[in-house]
Amino acid sequence: MAQNLIISVSGMRGVVGENLTPIVAAEYGCAFGTFLKESVDTRGGRLRVCLGRDSRVSGPMLMSAMTAGLCAVGVDVIDLGLVITPSVGIMARELGCTGGVMITASHNPLPYNGIKLLLGNGMAPPPETADAIRRTYLDKHFHFAGSTGCGTVAHNAETSRIHVEKVLAIIHPQQIAKKTYKVVLDSVNGAGAPIAKILLAELGCDVVAINDEPTGLFAHEPEPAEANLTGLCQCVKRAHADLGLAQDPDGDRLAIVDEKGTYIGEEYTLALAAQYVFSTRTGTAAANLSTSRMIDDIARQAGGRVIRTPVGEANVASAMIEHGCIIGGEGNGGVIDLRVGPIRDSLVGMALVLQLAAESGKSISQLVQEIGRYTMYKDKFAADASQAARILELATERFADATLNTADGCRFDFPDGWIHLRTSNTEPVMRVIVEARDKATARRYLTAVADIRKTIGA
Repeated sequence: MAQNLIISVSGMRGVVGENLTPIVAAEYGCAFGTFLKESVDTRGGRLRVCLGRDSRVSGPMLMSAMTAGLCAVGVDVIDLGLVITPSVGIMARELGCTGGVMITASHNPLPYNGIKLLLGNGMAPPPETADAIRRTYLDKHFHFAGSTGCGTVAHNAETSRIHVEKVLAIIHPQQIAKKTYKVVLDSVNGAGAPIAKILLAELGCDVVAINDEPTGLFAHEPEPAEANLTGLCQCVKRAHADLGLAQDPDGDRLAIVDEKGTYIGEEYTLALAAQYVFSTRTGTAAANLSTSRMIDDIARQAGGRVIRTPVGEANVASAMIEHGCIIGGEGNGGVIDLRVGPIRDSLVGMALVLQLAAESGKSISQLVQEIGRYTMYKDKFAADASQAARILELATERFADATLNTADGCRFDFPDGWIHLRTSNTEPVMRVIVEARDKATARRYLTAVADIRKTIGA
């Protein structure tokens, strides 16, 4: 397959057996442990890191290797077993750990796996910290412990209970339970089904679970996109269910299907969650620059506002903490509620959307209709650093009348829509996202970007 091992702000991702091997994982564990020992003041105490994994077949192997690397540099490990990514963040804080590790490649297909790092606050490292860990790994700058100083391994089986309790605390479970919603859950044979079924049972839901065995052998492409969820849509219709819920393999993203079996799009996950939160509280939200304007509309109607951040959940979570935001997330189905944790969480999305439906007495399709719909197009194209810089320069000239945000590439806001142009963190491409109230306007924006590309041959 000849893919490069990717080490970025999101951790490490590669093809198992090709460039992501137990040796690589062990050395990455040494690097993370060494970085923590050099940067965290434990006042003489031992460092602890909690580890979890999704259901991929290669997960136990990589988890064992990562554990060996951490223990080799004197860091104690708490094995959480099969869990979802937000659970690792929760347990890192709950257990007073210095960091957390999740073995997952998120929505990437089966040949891949990865290692996602979290700090003791339950958040992904900021770019400068991620870069320092990366340099430690590449330089092989490890501080190995002696025979009596190696880390120890303990196991903790409380993750699901603690996580579900935190989610239940932000809603009114009995109010939802009275509705006895029928829910179809598609967890794509990832790690999400066991804990999601516990939550939904607590909410009195009648659950029809598909692809719920955590085998890691995905029943369909794992990203919860429309093309991959035709089976869920059909099942919702057959079961006469109230809604369908789709998780990605590590359970930090959620897509929703309405009672008619219509995929409503990941953008609506955050919008519906925000609709409920803003109906009960006044305040500020945070979302990245590539997220739909729906959240702006919802916040404005409630007398609030939205802070826009660079792409990446760590950026959104940091802004939420800084500004005391009441809700936040990304348009890929990721919802963040700081009352549970500063990380995207499919369980939070489920709970807030069900609470909105229960309090309003409305169906998912009715709630979607009330929010309204934009047309959004996403694309990417090859562009090296010089081409990308030139495209952004020309776009700034062409869209001089727009409101410009340069926190992450360039986002151009117009009265009738917006364009976001940014370079990828992991490959030599540019991503373009446009959104407008109608298809004609959105396509006009795409055409304008295509015209700019043609002038430089990109």
